[in-house]
Amino acid sequence: MAAAATMTWHEELATLVGDTGVRLPAAAGGAAPAPNSAAAVGGGWYGEEEEGKVEEGWAQQARGFAESTAEMLRELGLGVWDVAAQSLAGAEDSELARRLRRPAAAAGKRLSFMNEYLPEDRDPVRCWVVVAAVAFVALLVLGVGGGDDTPVEQPKKLYISPPNAKRFQLPDGRHLAYEEKGISADRARFSLVAPHSFLSSRLAGIPGISSSLLEEFGARLVTYDLPGFGESDPHPGRNLNSSALDMLHLADALGIVDKFWVVGYSGGGMHAWSALRYIPDRVAGAAMFAPMANPYDSKMTKDEKRKIWDRWSTKRKLMHILARRFPSLLRLFYHTSFLSGKQGQTESWLSLSMGKKDKTLLEAPMFNAFWEKDVAESVRQGDAQPFVEEAVLQVSDWGFSLSDIQMQKKEDQGVFEFIKSLFSQAEREWVGFLGPIHIWQGMDDRVVPPSATEFARRMVPGATVHKLLDEGHFSYFCFCDECHRQIFSTLFGTPQGPLNPALESSEVAPEPVEETSPAYDEEVAGQEQETSGVA
Repeated sequence: MAAAATMTWHEELATLVGDTGVRLPAAAGGAAPAPNSAAAVGGGWYGEEEEGKVEEGWAQQARGFAESTAEMLRELGLGVWDVAAQSLAGAEDSELARRLRRPAAAAGKRLSFMNEYLPEDRDPVRCWVVVAAVAFVALLVLGVGGGDDTPVEQPKKLYISPPNAKRFQLPDGRHLAYEEKGISADRARFSLVAPHSFLSSRLAGIPGISSSLLEEFGARLVTYDLPGFGESDPHPGRNLNSSALDMLHLADALGIVDKFWVVGYSGGGMHAWSALRYIPDRVAGAAMFAPMANPYDSKMTKDEKRKIWDRWSTKRKLMHILARRFPSLLRLFYHTSFLSGKQGQTESWLSLSMGKKDKTLLEAPMFNAFWEKDVAESVRQGDAQPFVEEAVLQVSDWGFSLSDIQMQKKEDQGVFEFIKSLFSQAEREWVGFLGPIHIWQGMDDRVVPPSATEFARRMVPGATVHKLLDEGHFSYFCFCDECHRQIFSTLFGTPQGPLNPALESSEVAPEPVEETSPAYDEEVAGQEQETSGVA
C-alpha cells in the first residue's frame, strides 16, 4: 500500500496503457515535480527534454500511442464479449429465442457446407465472425482508397437495335426467334442447328464463319434464341427435354426433312447433348466445342471434379455455388453486371480466367464489336430470370446422364451363353445415338477445362476428341477461317458444293429406256411370222 501511495500519476497512467516506450520525467527521489516548478515547465513533459536524455521522434510517439490504443480496444472488446455472454446466458429460454430457433437452425443447415473450408480445430461461429469483420474492414479500406480524383472513362451504354428477327410459333403458343446463314433449304447438302451459350444469342452461331465456306460445303447454319433470350418468348419451368423439342419443332418449321447436325459450344453443349438423348432419330451428328459438363454430376470422380474446380477463378466458383444453393442471389450479380445496361469486359461479366491466345483475341476490335452486339441482343428483354434458369440448368440434374447417350444393349443370357462369353471377345451391341460425335478441346482452356472433356469421353465411348495444343476457349472456335475449314472438312469430308435441285431430280428419276434381250427379240420375231402366216 505504501508503494502504491507513493506512485506518481505518470506511473499510474503507465500501468493502465502498458509500456508504450514513452518515458515521463520525474523529480529526484521519485517524487513528482511541483506544478509550477521550472523542471515541469521548461523540461520534461511539456517542454524540452532534460539535459542528457535523447529526444523521441514523432514516429516513436505515434507508434506508442497506436499500440496503447489497440491494447485498450482489445481489453474493451473482451469485456464486451464477457458482458454479452453473461447477458445471453439464459436467453435461450426467452420468447424471442424460441421464435428464432427454427429459422436459425434452417439457415445454419443450408450454410453448413461452408464450414468445409474452415480448419477442423476452429469454432465455426468465431471463425465466421472474424471473416465478416475482416471483410467489413476491407470494404472500408477499398472505399477510402477509391477517392481518386483522376477522371475515369464512364462505360458506354449498350445499344439494342429494333426487333428484326424471324419468328415462328411453337405448339405451346410460344414464339421462337431464329436466323439462317449459308445455303437455302432446297439447295442445302448439310443442315446445322446451333443453340447458343450463356450470355449469347442467335447472332453468335459460329462467330466469324464466312458465307463462302458455307457455300463451298453446301451447308445451312440455323441459330435461334433460347427461351427468354433475344426475341424468343420465355418458358418458365423449362428443362433440357423441352430444349430438345424446341430444336425438333424448329427443324420441322424450316423444312429440314433429313437429319441435321447439332453444334454445341461451351454452355450450349448441354442443349446439344439433350438433342442426342431425346431426339436421336433426327440428328445426323454432333460437333462439340469445349462443351460444359455438370460439375456436380454424380458419375464424376473426385479427381475429375478437383481438376475442373481448380482451373476456375474464385468468382466463377462462387457463381456455381450460388446457382446450386442460392439461385435467387444471382439476380443481384446479373443486374450489377450485364443487365446494368452498360458495356463491360467478357472475363469480368462471366467470371472467366483467360489464356494467352484468348486474351489476344478478346482485345481485337473485331471480337469486341461482335461481343457488344451479341450481348445487347441477349439481354434485350432485361429480365434476369432466363439467365438464372440457364445457370441453374448447368448445375442441376439434367434428367439424363451422358452415359445414357450411348449404352451397350443388355441381353438375357442363359448359362451356355454366359459361359461362352467368358471365352470369347464378341462385341456387344450399342444402343442410343450411334452417329458421329466430335469434340474439340483447347488444352489451355480455363473456362471449360480439358478434364471436363475427359469426363465426357469416358461417359460417351464413341466420341472422337480433338485436342488442340495452346488453344483456349475462344481462340479456335471464333474468327479463325482456317479452323472453320478444318472443322467442316472433318465433319463433311471433301466439299461438294450445294445441291442442284434440277440435276438431282433428273438423276433420281431418269427417263425410262426399253431394253430387250436377244432371246426376247427372237421370240417376238417368231410370233410375228406366225401371225403373218395365219393372215
